[in-house]
Amino acid sequence: MRARVSIIMLFPLASLACAAGPENPSFPLRVTDARTALRQMEDRPKPLQRPVLVIGGYLDFGVTPSLVRNELRAVTADDRIAPVALFDCGDFDDCREKVIAAVDRAFPNDDPEFTTPVDVIGVSMGGLAARYAAAPDPSGKLHRRLKIARLFTISSPHKGAVMALIPTFHKLVLQMRSGSDFLGCLDQARCDCGYEIYPYVRLNDGWVGESNAAPPGQVPWWVPNPFLQGSHLGAAADPRILADIARRLRGEEPFTRGPPTPLPGSGEAARS
Repeated sequence: MRARVSIIMLFPLASLACAAGPENPSFPLRVTDARTALRQMEDRPKPLQRPVLVIGGYLDFGVTPSLVRNELRAVTADDRIAPVALFDCGDFDDCREKVIAAVDRAFPNDDPEFTTPVDVIGVSMGGLAARYAAAPDPSGKLHRRLKIARLFTISSPHKGAVMALIPTFHKLVLQMRSGSDFLGCLDQARCDCGYEIYPYVRLNDGWVGESNAAPPGQVPWWVPNPFLQGSHLGAAADPRILADIARRLRGEEPFTRGPPTPLPGSGEAARS
């Protein structure tokens, strides 16, 4: 059996949750069953429907996108998976340029307006970077756009990040604050982009906040956080999330079934 390296092992003391929490009836997959499903997919790999771009989060030097790439490569036997790290970006314009350059480098084309179509997995801030790279540039300076077929986000701050409220002058963090002009522009541009977003999150996310992990009007596919694991930093290594995304990328029926169940404690959950 291929050895797996968990992101959680790299951050053993970060964001520890005290309880697993409730099960999600629209995502009824246990961790043990997800691991079994991933092993079965490894034994019978299926190629990707199109190239995949994996975008890392804030200050991630490339560890997370590389780990996700390795997991997906194992279940698809497909090398058309490109990771990109955004640790050295100062703002989302920098992120946009780096994302588009990564696709052009791995999957070049001659289209002056769009990159090669890709499925995208955005981890944390990487989900916002993907959305911005696919959106029309309001300044008119950045003409080329990322062509997203499907966007899978893992713990992405679509409505802002709880941790972005810390005192800072870092533009990336300021742009990720709830109510920022940047997030407002992303939401306005969404109707022009023509792709579907599949947002995932683990409960007890103290970094982004699980209620922020889907765009306005959407509910994230949530799973309870395993006992004593880092909710946010460990989400991209969660076998349930990876197994569901892998099923979708392989063209198979996913484990999630809609409509997504409202988050525990939300007004929608209380009325259901």
